[in-house]
Amino acid sequence: MTTALGIALVLVCLVGVALTVLTLPGTWLMLAAALALQLYDPETFSWWTLAAAASLVVLAELVEFIATAAGARRGGGSHRAMVGAMLGSLVGAIAGAPVLFPIGSIAGGVVGAGAGAVLVERALVRRTWKESARAGGGAAAGRFVATVAKSAIAAVVAAILSFAVFA
Repeated sequence: MTTALGIALVLVCLVGVALTVLTLPGTWLMLAAALALQLYDPETFSWWTLAAAASLVVLAELVEFIATAAGARRGGGSHRAMVGAMLGSLVGAIAGAPVLFPIGSIAGGVVGAGAGAVLVERALVRRTWKESARAGGGAAAGRFVATVAKSAIAAVVAAILSFAVFA
């Protein structure tokens, strides 16, 4: 492996962490880049390193899903509200990206999760505005926690891959 490829991977890892903060699939980008580099030069990483990175990427996805869903549930939302929060979070992050980028993407994901839960609770489950707002507030809080936790895991993945590529 050349030093240039190692530096390129470190840069991809930095971009991956930034994308994860913006609620985009940065963890998967980092893992894909590491796997591509491993295919190019099989001596780059140990399989333990790649397995650890892949496990953390899957863990990050689970944490994101569970935290958002648990927030909606803790706010008294139904299972449908959890789905609405996940979809609303995705739509909100995309819609918020052009507004004060990157803060708009993060805020959009949080607001979208809350709005998605409120809309589903109100329209499909037929809950009152107060009950729906409580579920939406829980979903928004859960989404914020999910973004922070997933970003932290992404930073760990980036550190593991960045150090391992030069080891």
